[in-house]
Amino acid sequence: MQRPDEELLDFDTGELEDWDEERARAALDGEHGTLYRNHLDIALHLDQRAEAESRRTDTDARYKAGFTQALRDTAAFLRQTYYLP
Repeated sequence: MQRPDEELLDFDTGELEDWDEERARAALDGEHGTLYRNHLDIALHLDQRAEAESRRTDTDARYKAGFTQALRDTAAFLRQTYYLP
C-alpha cells in the first residue's frame, strides 16, 4: 500500500542543504511523481537502516559513523530530487 504524500514528506528538513518544498511538491505532481514517491519511500527505509546501524556495538565506531552518514546522505539526495530524470 502506498503511503500518502504528507507521510512521505514528513521528515526533518533542517539538515538538508538544498531542500525546496515547492520543488518537491512539483516533482510529486509532475511526470516523474511515481518515481519520486518511490525515492521518498526508499529514503525512509534508509533512515531506518541508519538508525539501526547507529545502535550497533559489534563494529568499529569510525566505520559505523561513515556508513550511517552515507545512508543519511543518500536519503537526503533522494528527497531533494537529485536522482530524478
